[in-house]
Amino acid sequence: MMVLLVIVLLASIAWGAVGISLNDMELALLHWSKGKEPGSIYESVFLQIRLPRVLLCCITGAILAVSGVLMQGLFRNPIVEPGLVGTSAGAALGASFVFVFASWFATEIQSIIGPFLVPIFAFAGALLSTFIVYQLSKSNSRVSLTSLLLVGVAINAVALSGTGFMTYLARDPQARSISFWNLGTFSGASWFQVEIVFLVALVVITIAIADAKKLNAFILGEEEASYLGIDTKRLKRKILVINTAMVAIATSFVGVIAFMGLIVPHVMRLLVGSDHRKLIPASIFGGAILLLIADMGARLLLAPAEIPIGIITSLVGAPVYILLLKQHNFIDKRGGEHD
Repeated sequence: MMVLLVIVLLASIAWGAVGISLNDMELALLHWSKGKEPGSIYESVFLQIRLPRVLLCCITGAILAVSGVLMQGLFRNPIVEPGLVGTSAGAALGASFVFVFASWFATEIQSIIGPFLVPIFAFAGALLSTFIVYQLSKSNSRVSLTSLLLVGVAINAVALSGTGFMTYLARDPQARSISFWNLGTFSGASWFQVEIVFLVALVVITIAIADAKKLNAFILGEEEASYLGIDTKRLKRKILVINTAMVAIATSFVGVIAFMGLIVPHVMRLLVGSDHRKLIPASIFGGAILLLIADMGARLLLAPAEIPIGIITSLVGAPVYILLLKQHNFIDKRGGEHD
């Protein structure tokens, strides 16, 4: 998977509206290491546009994939993902609030935390919506999947209506920002975004890997995990916080990208099994690879125009989700209520 990631990474850099050869990449890195200016337009495109874009795409794919693994481990079901339980919709609502009301914040606040206003509010919205879904779907200390999906649909609807209301209040530039954010794109990637997302990803993924054994025990059930000496309440709180941090920081810069947290863990589970000690690292690479491929499709299918990447992932992810529902017997051919 590491070799495949390198191949897809190089292909993603090379292919686009402006083609970049391996020689251009090598010369650009050589000039950069010596403190020199890029020697051609191709080197400039590589260093300033294409490289930060593909790196941000890799990190975001890894984050969303690991987030899906954590959510599925927390709810103990393989058809759960951040978009279905309100995490992404809550983040979108928080971000749209900033787009519309950022001018209301004091100048001192904007000067201090200006670049982080969207991530902070996106995190708050994601955490609140995920917590509400989790609490409302619990029954006798167990999470009912049917309740989870139904409550998730309701919370998603509330959050999306709030985002729609923000769009209604917004002026034209703000409305375009909200629409742009909700569709997802990497066209505005920068080195600043790469640095921030990478630092957050490094911290939360390290925490997730460290708790892999606990997640394995948690799959047996909360009561069984507590018998093994695991503080299940503390683990659930930790998973909720780091999951929402991952989704919020990733989507605050690139927008909502649906179904990545569903597709990647399912595919990786088929390849490496359900042991989180293997599943989390595999999902890191799998998420990076699949999102890079989706981004190439977004750039190349209608070149030189660009399709929002959220459209690509939704077109692929929705049929996969239906197949998973069918596989887990949530769609009954005979009709009526399925027990």
